[in-house]
Amino acid sequence: MPTILIIRGYAGYEMILIDTSIWIHVFRDKTQQYAQQLYKEIGEQDIVLTRFQQLELLQGCRDEQEWSLLSRYLEGQDYLETNPDMWRAAARIYFDLRRQGLTVRSPIDCCIAQIAIENRLLLLHDDRDFSTIAQLVPLQQKQWRFDAGGQHGITTNPSLM
Repeated sequence: MPTILIIRGYAGYEMILIDTSIWIHVFRDKTQQYAQQLYKEIGEQDIVLTRFQQLELLQGCRDEQEWSLLSRYLEGQDYLETNPDMWRAAARIYFDLRRQGLTVRSPIDCCIAQIAIENRLLLLHDDRDFSTIAQLVPLQQKQWRFDAGGQHGITTNPSLM
């Protein structure tokens, strides 16, 4: 497992976990405006990924060339690895959400949320499922959006205030 340097940064968090929903916008934006605004927002903050982001990004590649480029890029990133207890805790999140009538489209989001909780990370995303998950568990999350017109913003989980 790679060594991860820890420094205080964005909103007081040591590291920030950026969800696939953000990375997709970064990689697809040919103008690079999205990435510029994102990096302006997070500054010099340390970024970490999970293997779920690696899986989701690679499965979305359009062709062999894109696979090769993205695969090489992802090889150089820092990853948080899961522990055996994470699987049960993530399943419990999904189970409890369902019992309360709340729908999450993918159990992978429950896994990502649980990893963020266990490691006390801020999860930056553009996926409504994390806002739903945060209604049930103490997920430190912010929804970040940027559009081509230059508008961007963060929607904070009310439980963080």
